[in-house]
Amino acid sequence: MTLSTYGNVLEMIGNTPLMAVRRLDTGPCELFLKLENQNPGGSIKDRVGLYLIQAAETSGAIKPGATLIEATAGNTGLGLALVAAQKGYRLLLVIPDKMSQEKIFHLRAMGAEVMMTRSDVSKGHPEYYRDVAERLAREIPNSYFVNQFGNPANAQAHEETTAPEIWEQMGHKLHAVVCGAGTGGTLAGLTHFFARTAPQVELVLADPAGSGLAAYATSGKLPEKMTPWLVEGIGGDSVPPVGDFSRVKHTYSIPDAEAFRTCRELLAREGIIAGTSTGTLLAAALRYCRAQQQPRRVVTFVCDSGNKYLSKVYNDYWMLDQGFIEREHLGDLRDLIARRHSERAAVTVNSTETVMAAYRRMKLYDVSQVPVMQDGRIVGIVDEEDILLEVVANPAHFNEPVTRAMASHLVTVPVDAPVTQLMEIFKRGMVALVVHDNEFQGLITRIDLLNWLRRRL
Repeated sequence: MTLSTYGNVLEMIGNTPLMAVRRLDTGPCELFLKLENQNPGGSIKDRVGLYLIQAAETSGAIKPGATLIEATAGNTGLGLALVAAQKGYRLLLVIPDKMSQEKIFHLRAMGAEVMMTRSDVSKGHPEYYRDVAERLAREIPNSYFVNQFGNPANAQAHEETTAPEIWEQMGHKLHAVVCGAGTGGTLAGLTHFFARTAPQVELVLADPAGSGLAAYATSGKLPEKMTPWLVEGIGGDSVPPVGDFSRVKHTYSIPDAEAFRTCRELLAREGIIAGTSTGTLLAAALRYCRAQQQPRRVVTFVCDSGNKYLSKVYNDYWMLDQGFIEREHLGDLRDLIARRHSERAAVTVNSTETVMAAYRRMKLYDVSQVPVMQDGRIVGIVDEEDILLEVVANPAHFNEPVTRAMASHLVTVPVDAPVTQLMEIFKRGMVALVVHDNEFQGLITRIDLLNWLRRRL
């Protein structure tokens, strides 16, 4: 058996595997997934990052020691960070604040500098992420604005690598490719390659609901009104200069809820953990396949790894907060509880445990207070202030029983109490402990009430 070796991580970019979908309903069609999550940086944007920097080097636009500046709402930043680190460039990324924490941690671990800006503003606003990046490139000496949205090397990466790989892997038997558009590079590269090589191949655009690109692909105009979406990396409120929508045959606008549920179904059924843009693409591909009358061979992408979205799409509580997971509706205050005790989801500490155990549980689950339980009953509650008061004079008290720090005066409410009663509790700086038939049901905080009110919209 011959084993391949690589000289460096950049040589591992591309030539990703193609996997047949076997356990999802694809109608009369065969559906294949191009596993771009297998790139070393974990996404399809590794190809783009390499091409963008190589093109700048070839043209003389950057020299050793240069600062690369880019605006990114998705994985291009990670691709650039991978390549910049290997080539010794400083990288400054401007990102909107809807980007997952995992991506931000990943970027900083690779040495990129990250500047957060608003995700609720459009082009022309002084805090719009792409405008901020352009301004910084003008102000910082020896810097280069990568400009993935307008850089032809973006599309070139896919025309010269992604599309030919798909064509060869499919044995030149392919009817349609489903892709998204953020910068438009993937779509443009596929368009250019298949227009020349196999013009019969249909291009299908998957777009997040709220984005204007699906409407633009069909009508040549952006809609007057667009709304925010949570899927990262694709969709847009302006037409990317790199994009080429001329050969888009079909479009699908996929709501966030459908995209996120499709991500989870892909993991459960096919064993592939993918990011949120993959959910949009796969949902559109499944719609397309199921609508066909004749067997067709279709390809779409696993754009990146779902490891970067564990705090979002693969977090049941985040999905519940967003209204993307439905659970039993009880019609009382239990519907406001994020972590129900009856579902073994409440974060609690036993009365026999230490203050340190309570503190660690708060840190692990990112909560500010923990009920203290004894023999299945709630006997107290401990919050950050309680712990601080207990240990500030003597840190050794971390090892004392949690009962030393807890507050035993409990404010409980029955499940049928009105929401207005919660406000009275919150005004006193406390949380509401919900009980039913003397059994603890869970606690309600201010953020739980806010999430419940938002879901009612």
